[in-house]
Amino acid sequence: MPSSSQMAAGDPDLAAAVRRARKLLHRRALVAAAASMVPVPGLDWAVDAALLSRLIPQISAEFGLTAGQIDQLDPSKREQVQKAVGLVGSVLIGKLITRELVLRAAQTVGLRLTTKQVAKYVPLAGQAVAATLGYATLRYLGEQHLRDCVQVVQEARLQLPAPASISTARK
Repeated sequence: MPSSSQMAAGDPDLAAAVRRARKLLHRRALVAAAASMVPVPGLDWAVDAALLSRLIPQISAEFGLTAGQIDQLDPSKREQVQKAVGLVGSVLIGKLITRELVLRAAQTVGLRLTTKQVAKYVPLAGQAVAATLGYATLRYLGEQHLRDCVQVVQEARLQLPAPASISTARK
């Protein structure tokens, strides 16, 4: 399966949006890794859910695919985007991100999350494994969403929002 960068190759605006989203994803995954090292039951799950509930809309915003951005499109373009979302099969694009949606996405990597819970109670090595799995899990879910966003933008031939307007929307 091609990465989001490979999928965006040839379109400089789309490639730039992927780079910005990946930078954001990397920072959040580092936070998830740090939370995974703390041996408090359930803390890392709560942190992962909180990070994902903020990260997914931020990634979507890079591509003009938040619910608000889609609502502002003209009706024909909105229909194209909705058809593309249906083709991709994403449950996260253009939706208000709720705890239930985050948990549904996390179920796809349930074994990693369970292993992370068990591993962190083994001194040092286990915490390192838990941190690695915490990073990899968030990174995997974010990259999956990134690929979905790129595919929807390409299918719908969507014009990306200007980067400056994205940073003001985040505040």
